[in-house]
Amino acid sequence: MKVLIAYSSRTGNTKKLAQAIHLALPNADLCPMGSVPNPSKYDLVFAGFWVEAGNACSDARKCLKRLGGLPVALFATLGAYPDSQHAADSLKAAANEIPDGKVVDTFICQGAIDPNMIEWMEQLPQEADNAPTESRRKLWDDGASHPDENDLEAVADWALSVLEKQSASA
Repeated sequence: MKVLIAYSSRTGNTKKLAQAIHLALPNADLCPMGSVPNPSKYDLVFAGFWVEAGNACSDARKCLKRLGGLPVALFATLGAYPDSQHAADSLKAAANEIPDGKVVDTFICQGAIDPNMIEWMEQLPQEADNAPTESRRKLWDDGASHPDENDLEAVADWALSVLEKQSASA
């Protein structure tokens, strides 16, 4: 089975997940989403992105539009908790970017937030939607150590199970 691992990463969080998947699937091709070769030569695509405004980042959205007709496993990082409604909605929005929505599985984990983004939010007035709050600062602190070793092990195990399921159904 010919496998591609494509990713978009702003701060390195999603790249870490992609590299962990590649360690688990060393025969797969690994590349940034901006340089994805013709996707039709692959039997399975792992597509990774960072969440931006409730969807895949713009580089990823462009790439996802090219993956119609292929089995796609989405993986992502975000600045919220992975079990949040925001995480679920973000994965669904990204899946909707694929023309026929052929998503075979998903994985999402928390990632450290870009320090420039935190600095920007710290300057917002208290009434702004993204203004710092106690719970938001806790979220930033919790995310600072992610993805961690447990996340990397989990994404590698997930990728192996996705490949196993896809190989069995092929």
